[in-house]
Amino acid sequence: MAEKNIVILTGAGISKESGLDTFRDADGLWNKVRIEDIATPEAYARDPARVLEFYNMRRHSMLDKNIRPNPAHLALAELEQKFPGNFLLITQNIDNLHERAGSTNILHIHGEILRIRCTACQEIQHFKSAISLTSICNICDIIGRLRPHVVWFGEMPFHMEEIETALELCDLFVSIGTSGNVYPAAGFVERVKNNGHGHTVELNLEPSEGATLFAETYYGPASEIVPTYIKKILRQSW
Repeated sequence: MAEKNIVILTGAGISKESGLDTFRDADGLWNKVRIEDIATPEAYARDPARVLEFYNMRRHSMLDKNIRPNPAHLALAELEQKFPGNFLLITQNIDNLHERAGSTNILHIHGEILRIRCTACQEIQHFKSAISLTSICNICDIIGRLRPHVVWFGEMPFHMEEIETALELCDLFVSIGTSGNVYPAAGFVERVKNNGHGHTVELNLEPSEGATLFAETYYGPASEIVPTYIKKILRQSW
């Protein structure tokens, strides 16, 4: 067991119970605004002020004292601390709830809302305030080149080379709170299945679009089913 490799993938569903909006639910963000208007490089080029304001609001919401890690986040942090093998947490979420719960070996495939990037010097900074077209980069002092450090549609997700290696070595892949229709993350389960030794599990509120690809599936609120399954892993019964 000591040489086993676990890879966890999380999506918006794990943070919904913490009070954050999902994207693709009936009441999700993409039913309130158009992707083409606020989440593409073209949208930023066309109306940067509108795009910046959308992400400013999301950044502000992350600072709400009522937004905090839920039992699912805490259970994953416990798994990282107690599992004797190799552990990697990949998240599609741009919030910091996993970090606040105690997770450390984590890759944000779609970036982080509490970071900004300067398109002039490419430096990445932690940032909690609003940014605008008149904001000045603290590194290069150039005005108006700051953007959210998030991956927009049409851009390459982060950390893909490291993720590909982890999926190849993965013995247990657990997908939590994902819709199963956003690539490349939606294809991770097949990559693990094809490595010849990986077991796959879906933990979700309801079946994802790729649910039939998983060897095991469990459905219900993340705050309930994730801690239960983590206990199973730690009992070394998988």
